[in-house]
Amino acid sequence: MFISGIGIVFTRGRGIDSFENALKEGWREPSWTGSLPAYRVSRETLTDASLTKKIRRADKFTKMALFSAFDAYMNSGIIAGNNEKLGIILSTAFGPHSTTFSFIDDILDYGDANVSPTKFSNSVHNAAASYVSSVLGSRGPTVTLAQFSFPFQNALVLADLWLNEGRCEHVLCGCVDELNAVMEYACKMKLKTATDGKIMPFMFSPAPLSVPGEGGAFFMLSKEKCQNNYGEVTGISFSGKTNGKPDITIIDSDGMTGDETLYRETAKSTVAGYSPLFGSMLIGSAFNFAAASLILKNQLVYKCPVTDNPSGIKLCSTASEAGIDQINCVRICGTGKISTIKMQK
Repeated sequence: MFISGIGIVFTRGRGIDSFENALKEGWREPSWTGSLPAYRVSRETLTDASLTKKIRRADKFTKMALFSAFDAYMNSGIIAGNNEKLGIILSTAFGPHSTTFSFIDDILDYGDANVSPTKFSNSVHNAAASYVSSVLGSRGPTVTLAQFSFPFQNALVLADLWLNEGRCEHVLCGCVDELNAVMEYACKMKLKTATDGKIMPFMFSPAPLSVPGEGGAFFMLSKEKCQNNYGEVTGISFSGKTNGKPDITIIDSDGMTGDETLYRETAKSTVAGYSPLFGSMLIGSAFNFAAASLILKNQLVYKCPVTDNPSGIKLCSTASEAGIDQINCVRICGTGKISTIKMQK
């Protein structure tokens, strides 16, 4: 399964170029709401009139999904000759919860007979994927996956099945999650917040620091290698075991899933972690996957944005050109389950 295009919306802008610039620039202080630091997507990032005119009533969750999916489609350079062979998979941990809570508030305030039907339709998890399908003119399979543990990994598994079965020639596969006042409150109550605004990926702490984030990341995945190729996904494992030794292991440690001590056992090669660039999210795997894709395509190692390293593991501590053939992207959920995405150039 080959990566043919990438589209991203995150705290520092829109598009794969913005994400690459962030990897080169390094850590930047988050914005603050009172005592809570967070990486938010600005309103200005989501104001492309050519797209927003087609989704005038859509919420922020949908806009992040559409912008990142559309950019992945355009970045690939692929023109789908058969729209029935273009699949769309959107995965999320929390879905459009801002709209959902707003809809519930309206029921409480005005009664169920007087609430907005548009707000109700946008509160459905699959609404964003439907908007993407409509704007791109896709008539292939479209689905939304919602899961806390491994939303992006399971989306990749499904995309691989569609491609291998011949159901699709290409699959737009990605993740979206948003940050609102309710989520900020939950993070403040349940997580240990980084008081200086810095996530520490390499502390391997049982009580790690977090900085909430939001955004969307989509990938055009293809059965055959295309002209704009970022690399290949060669395996997705949930066993916690990896064969061989990759050139780089990128870990998803961001303080979002609790105890991170097990990440220390996966650090058997040069290790990187880029969560301080985009924040703590249950879909953070998609953004680290994008970083791995850029490393493989550009053959350039990006410096870890925060390099505090009490365990003395080997880090990507400087930016340099290098011959990178294999990368593992590793995520550990709070139950101790480990997922590994294996990639090669």
